[in-house]
Amino acid sequence: MSHALKQVFNKDKTFRPKRKFEPGTQRFELHKKAQASLNAGLDLKVAVQLPPGEEQNDWVAVHVVDFFNRINLIYGTISDYCTEQSCPVMSGGPRYEYRWQDEHKYRKPTALSAPQYMNLLMDWIEVQINNEDIFPTNVGTPFPKNFLPVVKKILSRLFRVFVHVYIHHFDRITQMGSEAHVNTCYKHFYYFVKEFNLIDTKELEPLVSVWVGSGT
Repeated sequence: MSHALKQVFNKDKTFRPKRKFEPGTQRFELHKKAQASLNAGLDLKVAVQLPPGEEQNDWVAVHVVDFFNRINLIYGTISDYCTEQSCPVMSGGPRYEYRWQDEHKYRKPTALSAPQYMNLLMDWIEVQINNEDIFPTNVGTPFPKNFLPVVKKILSRLFRVFVHVYIHHFDRITQMGSEAHVNTCYKHFYYFVKEFNLIDTKELEPLVSVWVGSGT
């Protein structure tokens, strides 16, 4: 799937630089194991399951970084079509509007355009996954107590990128002939967050119709 995505999408359009795993580290080995499962064509429900003998937090950390990279790739592909004019509100259709909030400039939920929201979101996630206090890379360094809460926030916000792309830009994805790859990426994401209970079911409602419509 990763190779297929790179073939379909222009890698130069990646919205943010890819976060890579250092060769020789435990995370790198876990990343390779996860990729091998996907490339082998395993059922995605099986592929997301924690491998025997592995720590759940390590498995989750690897997938968070991987989803960040993949979703960057997808959004980067349509970012030229997601403008202040075309998407003045970060939304998923008329029923769902997503407002931005952080600990700095936007202390209260604030309505923003989709491109503004995406920029802030990707910047914020980069800070989290590059923070050794939250995503430690050294073997033996324990994960902090707030690791899973941070992960849940990252994944729930990344899910909003899927919502926006599916509802507002899927015609562009279809024109590229890459809807099957986006669907597979979304299914992988969906099965993963369900397997480890990382996003509330209510948060996933905006794409229920897409899920049903995709034949799953």
